[in-house]
Amino acid sequence: MQQPSAPDRLDLVAMVADLNNLLRLKTTVIGIKMFARVADMEAVEKIRRPNAVHTTDQIVSMAARLGWTVGITGDDLVGAQCRAVIGLGPQDETWLKGENYVGVWHGTAEDARKRQEALDVVPFGRYQAMAVSPLSSGRLDPPDICLVYATPGQMIILINGLQYTGYKKFEWGVVGETACADSWGRALKTGEPSLSLPCFAERRYGGVPDEEMLMALKPADLAKAIAGMRQLARNGLRYPIAPYGIQNDVRAGMSVSYGKK
Repeated sequence: MQQPSAPDRLDLVAMVADLNNLLRLKTTVIGIKMFARVADMEAVEKIRRPNAVHTTDQIVSMAARLGWTVGITGDDLVGAQCRAVIGLGPQDETWLKGENYVGVWHGTAEDARKRQEALDVVPFGRYQAMAVSPLSSGRLDPPDICLVYATPGQMIILINGLQYTGYKKFEWGVVGETACADSWGRALKTGEPSLSLPCFAERRYGGVPDEEMLMALKPADLAKAIAGMRQLARNGLRYPIAPYGIQNDVRAGMSVSYGKK
């Protein structure tokens, strides 16, 4: 009996080239992969292991800003918050209290607990390690999720690409500090495209520029967005979005897109 063929693997190198051509990104598109065994993470080609303590933001940015392939366990991260978001540390009662944030990010213990409870996190106990790498390297083929850093103008075109076929309204929230739970935490937990406004820690420790937002999504969803953006470009809806002029008669511009409809 003939076995069913495996689904075609995505061409990650081509995807990154298309994405950069469509959006002119300045930051490297990367992948994240979680591992149930440390040994499997350590077997990744050219994997680097930290020799100091870091935040997850720093580890992610080593791939996005420096082009490195880096693997970590919970012991490489600075505290319970970083570990818990990616499932490498428990989300227990002590963590839920968020006592360290009272008087820092929140005025009361009740507020701190509410924020902790609002975070999307990977369930604890599934994984022992994580690796990050530029998507085009193919070293995490396939990664669990991809991370795309982009300006708001680039990001809305990416979102429009996701919505070109199979439309759905995206509902995203903002937890405030620990916004990595809005991006990679939520995407790893739910498998859904997840947009975030990178928080203070991501910008201070991860070096995320003021103008960048972050989208975390599965490779298949990124491929869907690219296909949609290609069609949008054919329709004249592409990045960069050229300003039309706030005092010009809008009918000439609108007719380019809608005149034949």
